[in-house]
Amino acid sequence: MGPRGKGRHPAFDARDPLLDARADGELDLHGFGAMEARSAVRAFLEGWRRRKSGAVVHIITGRGKGSPAAPVLRGLVKTLLQSELRALVREWGLDDGEGGYRVRVR
Repeated sequence: MGPRGKGRHPAFDARDPLLDARADGELDLHGFGAMEARSAVRAFLEGWRRRKSGAVVHIITGRGKGSPAAPVLRGLVKTLLQSELRALVREWGLDDGEGGYRVRVR
């Protein structure tokens, strides 16, 4: 499984078990710059992958309303999940509040 929906960001189907799953861990990226966020997300997912295969984690990016220009973190995390961190992730999608991503690690 992977991201769903035809919009700009994947969205969970209301029946999606990933949405209902209680998060095993949470990473809040508020206040992080792009470089810090990239490192933090990688370390967070690697840690959870070692700790608990199949863990569901929540990566909070915020909606980007505090950014002086366009939102940065949400797009950055999406790109990471689709590319360089893909091997760490079984499935992922935008959370129901669109302020982060729910991720199931491999």
